[in-house]
Amino acid sequence: MDKLKSFWRSLGPGLVVGAADDDPAGIAIYAIAGAKFGLSILWTVIATLPFMIIIQRMAGRIGLVSGKGLAGNMKKHYPIWMLLFITVLISVSTVINIGADISAMSAAVKLLVPLPSVIISILLSLIVIGLIIILPYRTIAKYLKWIAIVLFSYVLAVFFISPDWRNVMLNVFIPHITFSKEYLAMIVAIFGTTISPYLFFWQASEAVEEERLHYHDHIHGMIPDIKPHTASRSSVRMKNEIGTMYTDVRMGMIFSNLITFFIMILAASTLFSHGFSEVSSIEEMATILQPLAGHYTNLLFLIGIIASGILAIPVLAGSAAYAIAETIGWKVGLDYTFGKARQFYLILVLATLLGISIPVLGLQPVNILYYTGIIFGAVSPFIIALVIHMANNPKIMGQYTSRLLSNIIAYILLIIMTACIIAMILL
Repeated sequence: MDKLKSFWRSLGPGLVVGAADDDPAGIAIYAIAGAKFGLSILWTVIATLPFMIIIQRMAGRIGLVSGKGLAGNMKKHYPIWMLLFITVLISVSTVINIGADISAMSAAVKLLVPLPSVIISILLSLIVIGLIIILPYRTIAKYLKWIAIVLFSYVLAVFFISPDWRNVMLNVFIPHITFSKEYLAMIVAIFGTTISPYLFFWQASEAVEEERLHYHDHIHGMIPDIKPHTASRSSVRMKNEIGTMYTDVRMGMIFSNLITFFIMILAASTLFSHGFSEVSSIEEMATILQPLAGHYTNLLFLIGIIASGILAIPVLAGSAAYAIAETIGWKVGLDYTFGKARQFYLILVLATLLGISIPVLGLQPVNILYYTGIIFGAVSPFIIALVIHMANNPKIMGQYTSRLLSNIIAYILLIIMTACIIAMILL
């Protein structure tokens, strides 16, 4: 039991990133993929995992070694036009994603509580914003980890429908690829939402936050056996911190894809199997699921959407706030109070409020969520290339630049993402 508690305490940003990766946008895209292509799309769960682990490890190591987030490092080491280009890309795509997530959450809540969608959207946004501003980082990090556990509702939901597990396993390990525009668009959407650029910014910045937290604990005598945070941390301590971060990231990404796996099975075994390959709203998806899979399965599906949104919105808005505030040179960090990092928190609030405009406009959540994945897929190559370059830049990383195997895997991801986008455009 003590080992289990110690392991749980060791999990941090990596687990939160993995859970936030299964935000309402991700859930909708995985459900649409299962509805359109059945179990044949399951191979993407295995295919994306090594890429997710490597690129998130790179981002986390950049933050841990340099003491700065991605935007902070760009400002110091890269041309200003590149910094502004990447910051605009990540901010705009993140705001769209926030709006899509709020829209999906609102649709899910409306099926449980009969209130107008606009009111639900505003209430959800205000609750999330209020908690982020009021609660200290340590508390936020703790609760985000526990919210992540709610996503196991999708695992439970699948066992209510008893899928054909032999067929499931065959489709996981034997890819079925169709070279059509629709199929390639789905692959781009899956890769885009699974390996989302905003997660790189969050991972790097939260590695910095965690290091500040450990230093705070040292100063207050809570962790007496570590040296104070200095620019010249010992190589032994740095290697230990990197190793702990790697474990956290690996477990977070495995958790993320495990949930993805069960969401796809749920949609494939219900929607696809009964000919419902086209769904245009969360309400329609839930309405179809209830008679096919039962009331409890449908309820678990809706609970998962709501919980994932509560977890993902702080990560999305926080990523945009980190990028913009570091670009301008403002103080950043959830471990600061509102009074000490007012501009950072105002950006976070503004990003969330801008996202509300999407459900207010009455746009269909499922369509917006799907196209959000494609947008992230189109943006990803730029951010992935940047992360690879940073992770191999000795001015940033010193002796902790990426190893050959990590670089090979990261470059393969970059090539796959670029090739899929080009093929999708040309077909």
